This record gives sequence, structure tokens and C-alpha cells, in this order.
Amino acid sequence: MKRPSGRAADQLRPIRITRNYTKHAEGSVLVEFGDTKVICTASVEAGVPRFLKGQGQGWLTAEYGMLPRATGERNQREASRGKQGGRTLEIQRLIGRSLRAALDMSKLGENTIYLDCDVIQADGGTRTASITGAMVALMDALKVLKKRGSLKGEPLKQMVAAVSVGIYQGVPVLDLDYLEDAAAETDLNVVMTDAGGFIEVQGTAEGAPFQPEELTAMLDLARKGLNELFDLQRAALAD
Repeated sequence: MKRPSGRAADQLRPIRITRNYTKHAEGSVLVEFGDTKVICTASVEAGVPRFLKGQGQGWLTAEYGMLPRATGERNQREASRGKQGGRTLEIQRLIGRSLRAALDMSKLGENTIYLDCDVIQADGGTRTASITGAMVALMDALKVLKKRGSLKGEPLKQMVAAVSVGIYQGVPVLDLDYLEDAAAETDLNVVMTDAGGFIEVQGTAEGAPFQPEELTAMLDLARKGLNELFDLQRAALAD
């Protein structure tokens, strides 16, 4: 088996995390997983949704979108269609669930953090890149809240990152690009904490069902890749 990119089965694409990518947001990151590029911004607003008012805790929510020419052919803007597609809603809910797992909302104060993940170029793994980059943008937003004196303690419980794995030509591989994703027999998205706990595992067999030993192999690959991603997040935050 030879991967289209020439990478080893357990090798991530080149990853780059650029902080302070835009001027106005409390946290902003350009995250690159190979040719997949996503701008992740974290915006802070005072106040919480109605269902949380008076409870003394904060909230985090996410939105996800893809620019019309992020892919090989132009896609119509969802705003011009008048509604978001099912895939978009699924992904932004996943991002929100994943990043809420990083925080103790009772320490956030009555503040809401909005994470916007905008794909400017897609080559597979946009949701996993979004989660990984948004975590770094979130960390910068928390620093701003701390400087403002808006926190009720330390809200960060753990770091979060995500990566894709799959079965390609019968072999478990890490961090699928588009060519692999389109031809994979199995595709798995794994969200994990830096303490080693799983937040979400989304898996689908596109052809034959995958076997328990293949699932174990894919999760082992995911752990390896995610530990590398946590190191890259920490290095970006140390700059």
C-alpha cells in the first residue's frame, strides 16, 4: 500500500498553527493540516443564553462554514440558500461538544465564547482541523478573560484535539487527505483529551464492516497522532 501523499501509515500531514491571525477576535488561529486550511476565531460576549441566565455559569458554542471555492468546484453559500445544510450543522455541533469538554463552565462567569471555524481550503479532515485549531484560539480567549478579571477561577480542565483515521487499501492510516477519504473503506474521526480520554469517536464503514482488531489499530494510530497534535498546540501557545 502506498499513500497518495507518500506518507507512512502513521504519519500526520505537515501541521501548522498560526496564532493571532486576525486582528479583532479575542483568539484567532490559522490551522493547516496539509492543504486543509481553517481560520478559527474565538469571540467573547458578556451574558449567556436564556436557558442559563441566573445560574452563574458560562457557555461555549460553535459555528462552522466553508468558503464557496474551498473545494475543487464552487459551492453555493449557505446564506444564499436560506439555511444551513445537515453536514454543516453536524460538524458545528461536534466542534461545540468537543470544546465544551475542555471547560468547567461554572468558572467561566456569565460569558459566552463563540468559536467560528471557516474553511478557506479543504483537502479532507476539516472538522478535525477545526477542533484542533479552535482549542488554541479558545486558550487565547481565556487569557483575555483572565486579564479582564471576568473569570471565577480556572475554567480550563484539559486540552482537546481531533484527528481522522481510516482503512485505506486494507491498511489503517492516520490523518486522511481527500484522495484517501474518498476511497477509504472505513473512516473514523476521533476527539480526545490530553489526559487520554475520548470525547467522541465517529466511525463509518463505507464498504465491508470493519473488524474489532481494525478498530483497535485505528484507535492506536489516533492516540499517536493526537499526542503529536497536543505537542504542536503547546508549542504554538508557547510562542
